Amino acid sequence: MRLLVTWLINAAALFALPYLMQSIRVESFGAALVAALILGLVNVLIRPLLVLLTLPVTVLTLGLFIFVINALLFWLVANFVSGFHVTGFWSAFGGAILYSLISWALSSLILK
Repeated sequence: MRLLVTWLINAAALFALPYLMQSIRVESFGAALVAALILGLVNVLIRPLLVLLTLPVTVLTLGLFIFVINALLFWLVANFVSGFHVTGFWSAFGGAILYSLISWALSSLILK
């Protein structure tokens, strides 16, 4: 049940992004659900491998390269999901940060 609520929270956070950034577009809540699901799968399956492969760069940048990885994965998901569009890298960079902040805030309010 908790996994389903977390998925809905992430979809709601994704659905709220176009109201904060004009360069991100989510056409429907269904598209937000699919994008949140795929983003979660990408973060579980691909992100750890990318973090491991880019560990030297991450150490040199004192961990700031993780933001670049998050932005690239956010942008990648936007390219695969119809109904979810991100215009460029910097939009993905800001969108990934806002998405995690909104998701964190909603999770801390709803899940206790």
